[in-house]
Amino acid sequence: MKYILKFIFYTLMGWKIVGTYPKDLKKFIIIGVPHTSNIDFLLGVFTKFITGVPMNFIGKESLFKPPFGFIFKALGGTPVDRTKRVNMVQAIIDIFNEKSEFVLAISPEGTRKKAKKWKTGFYHIAKGANVPIVFNSFDFGNKHYVISEPYYLTGDLEKDFLYFHNYYKDVKGKYPDQFEPDFHKNI
Repeated sequence: MKYILKFIFYTLMGWKIVGTYPKDLKKFIIIGVPHTSNIDFLLGVFTKFITGVPMNFIGKESLFKPPFGFIFKALGGTPVDRTKRVNMVQAIIDIFNEKSEFVLAISPEGTRKKAKKWKTGFYHIAKGANVPIVFNSFDFGNKHYVISEPYYLTGDLEKDFLYFHNYYKDVKGKYPDQFEPDFHKNI
């Protein structure tokens, strides 16, 4: 199956993976940005199987209902009930602390729609679990799925978000007009 996915990803879709996931790290967070279309999820799934990194993700509960819910679970998904008052950040930190290996892929934008501000849960999870962040770029301008080196938070929110901004400032999503976050709103 890996070879079929590689053929589709590289040859038919024309994408290229730039960079590699850290092989020496057992725990980290992957942030996928910009998240402007459903194709971003598909690119992430292809990359998961091509690279062999056991990515997990969280998604709204409705995705995990029949008839297709089993597919999302098989892909590493965990449903989240957003109607209940649960400290999701702490719950995910607890998962990181309980497991010897755990990789979480998440979109800080939290939506495919235009988001002027990132959700900061990924930041607080990384900080609380003491794990680095690996940046993924869905660069439709170059058809590159870019994987960064691990970034270890400084603990200075402003400094870290400035770094995030500089990293993603030239990346073109599928719908570039939907990716205009104002990182100063996160500070």
